[in-house]
Parts: sequence; structure tokens; C-alpha cells
Amino acid sequence: MRIAQLHWGFPPIIGGVETHLVFLMPELVKMGHKVSLLTGSAEGSPDHFDFHGAKVFRNQYYDLNWLFKSGFQEVDDNVSDVTRDFFDKTKPDIIHAHNMHYFSRYHIRVVERYAKQHNIPLVLTAHNSWTDKLFLDLTCKVAWDKIIAISHYIKRELTAVGFPEYKIPVVHHGIDNKKFFPGKVSSKIFKWHPQLKNKKQIIFHPARMGISKGCNVTIEAFRLVKEKFPDAMLLMSGSGNIIDWGLSQNKDIAYFVSLIKHLGLEDSVYINAFSLDKEMPDLYRLADVVVYPSSSEEPFGLTMLEAMATAKPIIVTDSGGMPEIIQSDVNGYVIPKNNYEALAEKMIKLLSDKKLSTRLGNTGLEQVKCLYSKEIYARNIFKIYEEAIRDYKKQKKSKKSKKTNRSSVVAREELGV
Repeated sequence: MRIAQLHWGFPPIIGGVETHLVFLMPELVKMGHKVSLLTGSAEGSPDHFDFHGAKVFRNQYYDLNWLFKSGFQEVDDNVSDVTRDFFDKTKPDIIHAHNMHYFSRYHIRVVERYAKQHNIPLVLTAHNSWTDKLFLDLTCKVAWDKIIAISHYIKRELTAVGFPEYKIPVVHHGIDNKKFFPGKVSSKIFKWHPQLKNKKQIIFHPARMGISKGCNVTIEAFRLVKEKFPDAMLLMSGSGNIIDWGLSQNKDIAYFVSLIKHLGLEDSVYINAFSLDKEMPDLYRLADVVVYPSSSEEPFGLTMLEAMATAKPIIVTDSGGMPEIIQSDVNGYVIPKNNYEALAEKMIKLLSDKKLSTRLGNTGLEQVKCLYSKEIYARNIFKIYEEAIRDYKKQKKSKKSKKTNRSSVVAREELGV
């Protein structure tokens, strides 16, 4: 099968959607399919390259940061040319878009028109949901054959705005457990980050720096942890390359730095922009506890699977789709949003009880192996492609049959039969 993927970003741009494409596309290639991706341009990355067998095409007219800075001026013709050229080259049997139910009517209009003209089913993965008219229009007024929801939370959001429930399969994300697995920490980490050497307790907040990701809650909670564990360190993963059209990340980071200084934690908090491939797996292995206290409704959160795959207990909030994966006292803890005292309590509990921490981490590891491997995920996605193509052909055949029947009735009426 020829599969065309569309998304605004791809590494070095990082985020949950980008990370999942990194393992989904090569896995589909391994299954024998021809996979291509049209994505936004990225500084230092070529416009066209091979990624583990998948063909990646970059263009500035799919770069949200650039589009927002340009004010979407005079993009119609260029978006049309770029998109059509990509489809003409790759000749897809199915088009799979990611988060294109938001941001830009220009792109969707072109994609939908091309799909209709060439009889290609159109699949969307909704990695997020919004609440305004643009979201409503691009969800309900576009002829999506399927919308894959990454959690039951997202499915509820989609059905609430009127998209047919029978067209929304739920597929939880998967994880590359050949990259994320428990084991010894590489000595390179300590060479690159000597600040981490000989630390007794490490709490890891791996999500990108932002208020919505609960970074401020983690910092406030860590102050209480330090009272019990004076040698503890908080490790936070900054993000240099993200889709940040509102330029909010720099403001958020400035606030977090001032909060750290205000609380006197400068010597105990380490923030850096870590490499997804080379550093992040080892940082999970190094951590004693992983935290993701999102203060917004988190659609899913790949961080959960990364922690589980490295046998680490994780503390999350009762936010969006996260309680679908994490159960308190099973593989981690679920706490209320914006409650730094509850977060601190669970952090201290896990740091104080190694046996408990190990049990929760091992349970998460077994769940990942059984339910959330990249192989399982890719097979589930491919089944939806097959179903979308089958339903599309059935629908076309039904429409053709109805048209033939109507023509036959008209002909008989004209003949007076």
C-alpha cells in the first residue's frame, strides 16, 4: 500500500505527534508498504531525505511557525502546488493527516479536493481537540473517512461536536521499546551532563517546558521534596525545536527560572534540551520517579509510555486521556490537577519506598510489552487503513448503484413503462 502522511512537524521539531511518526513510518515500511511524509521545513534539515525507508519531503508552506509569522499571506496557490506535487509524486492509496483538523483551512481544502478527485480515502489522527469554530469546521465539514482518536477522551470531544461515533476508532499510542527499555545508564550521559553524576534521588519531568505541562507545579512540589531529601535533583527537559507559533515557550521558561530562583532551588534543578534519541532513554533510566502533572486536558501523553517502558513509576494528573493508561497503586499515581502538595506527597512516597517504586515500574513495563509496542500500534493503524479503503469502495459502489437505479426509473417513465 502507498501511504501518504501529512503533518506540520518532524524531528528536529519535537513533540508527541512528531515522536510517534518517528516509529510509525519505519514500522509501516517494515510491513512492506511505501510511506511518504509531507511536513514543514526545519533549519539544518534537507528538503528531501530518506528516513528508515520512508520518503520525507519538507516545505515552508507546511511549517506552522513560518506560516504564522507570515500571517498566512498569499499561501493559497503555493499550498496547492506543493500539496498536489507531493501527491502526484507519491500516488497514495490512502492519505493520513495528523492534527489537520485545526490551524489552516487552506491546506485542508487542497487535500480534500485532491482526495475526492482521485478517489483516495482520507484519514485523520486527532492528537488534540479545541473549542472554536475553526476546529468545528475542520472536524465536521471535511469528508474524513475515519478520524483516529488517540484516547477515549479525544473520542468524546469529537462526538460532542457532532462527528459520527462509528467513524472514530480509538488507538492508544505505542512506544519503541527497542529504544526505551530498562537497563544500565550509559556513561556518556555523565560525560555530557556531569551535574547528574552521584545524585542520590532524581525526579524527571520530561515533557516540554510550558505552563500547560505543569512545570510550575513540579517546581513547587520539588521544594517540599527537598525538605525530606536534601540531595534530590529535579531534571527538566527543555525544548528548543517545537511548534510554538504563539512564542509562549520562552515566556514560560523565563517564569520557571524566576520561580526556581525565588524558591532557592538553583543548585538542585537542571534544565536542558535533551536529544530524543541519544539522551532521553538514559535519562528515564537514571530517574527514580517520573512526573507529568499536566494542568490542561492532556489528549494522551507519550511520556507515560516512555516511563513505563523503562520500568519507572510515573505520577500524572486526572487530565484528559492519562487516567486511561495510569492507575494509582498499579503503575503509578493519578493526582488532581494543579495540586503541588499532592504531587509532593506521591514523590516522597515513591522515593521513600524502593520496593513500591520497583513494583509499579515493573507493572508498567509488562503493560507496555503486552499492549503498547510500536508493532502492535502500527498493525492497528494499518487495519484502519484497510477498513477505510474497504468502506470507501463500498460507499462509491452504493452511490453508483443508486445513480443507475434512478437513471433506469427515469428511462422507464419516459418510455411510459
